[in-house]
Amino acid sequence: MIYSLQGELTHWETGLAVIECGGVGYACRTTMNTIAKIRDLDEVKLFTYLHVTENSLDLFGFADNAELAAFKQLISVSGVGPKAALSILSDITPSKLALCIAAEDYKTLTKSPGIGAKIAQRIVLELKDKVAKEQKLSAKDLQSAAVSAGDNFAEAMTALQTLGFNPAQCGAALSGANANASVEDLIKFGLKNLA
Repeated sequence: MIYSLQGELTHWETGLAVIECGGVGYACRTTMNTIAKIRDLDEVKLFTYLHVTENSLDLFGFADNAELAAFKQLISVSGVGPKAALSILSDITPSKLALCIAAEDYKTLTKSPGIGAKIAQRIVLELKDKVAKEQKLSAKDLQSAAVSAGDNFAEAMTALQTLGFNPAQCGAALSGANANASVEDLIKFGLKNLA
């Protein structure tokens, strides 16, 4: 199993980075977020996942372990393949993905090319319990993701922070809340979980 690749970035294009290690160029399928992080660097390191099927061996590379972990979670959902996972992770960060799943905001996932409502709902349903335990959300990502998840959710996050809780506690307390709930209901839900 190839854990990571470190070497010269010899070529990149949409969804693909070629890393040369020891005279061998490894083609890694990747996200646009990873491409944005590595495209101006001479030497890069990608954390990899080798996807084996009956007809092919595909190597996927990611700029950090958080994106690799999110990719593995997404492809564990039935009906979600590597192409769909890359599509989602090209549009949103792993932290924002975790917040969307925790808040049951499947509509944000449908904004990614090739992701329909049924697949997005299945992702939320199958991953919402795992995400709360496995993903570590940074305060910055929580706040930016909360704003895009919806005004009510963002207002509830702000209200809970005003009461003295840090963003990570607020995000965890609001995970599993109905994304369409009112601000008051979200605050009550969060306070119950913080008590």
